Amino acid sequence: MVASEPPAGPAAAMFRADRASADLGMELLSVGDGTAVVRMTVARSMLNGHGIGHGGYVFMLADTAFACACNSRGEVTVAAGADISFVAPVREGDVLTAVAAERASYGRSGIYDVTVRRGGDVVAEFRGRSRSVPGGPG
Repeated sequence: MVASEPPAGPAAAMFRADRASADLGMELLSVGDGTAVVRMTVARSMLNGHGIGHGGYVFMLADTAFACACNSRGEVTVAAGADISFVAPVREGDVLTAVAAERASYGRSGIYDVTVRRGGDVVAEFRGRSRSVPGGPG
């Protein structure tokens, strides 16, 4: 069995520098032109007071996939806004996969949709709005 090559390019480099996502065990599975796939396993430390996955962690997974997709072309791009709809609860041990895809791009702005799944089941839908930053942040 041949191991697959890790994703390359500007979004992969950005992801490798993302300590917040790395500390949660997120993995960048693939990145393409306006797309990205990121995976995370729900840990006990991610549970809320009801014993289910805290929505903030599901949002962060979707946001990370969004960031990778909108930075896939090498232009420094940040979030201008985002919202999420939680469809089903997640539990400790669930392996979540976030699939991000560009829906529209105009000038320095873009719209991206991210579907978060547990296996074949949708657990959340996220929509992010991006803005490219000439010369980068700061």
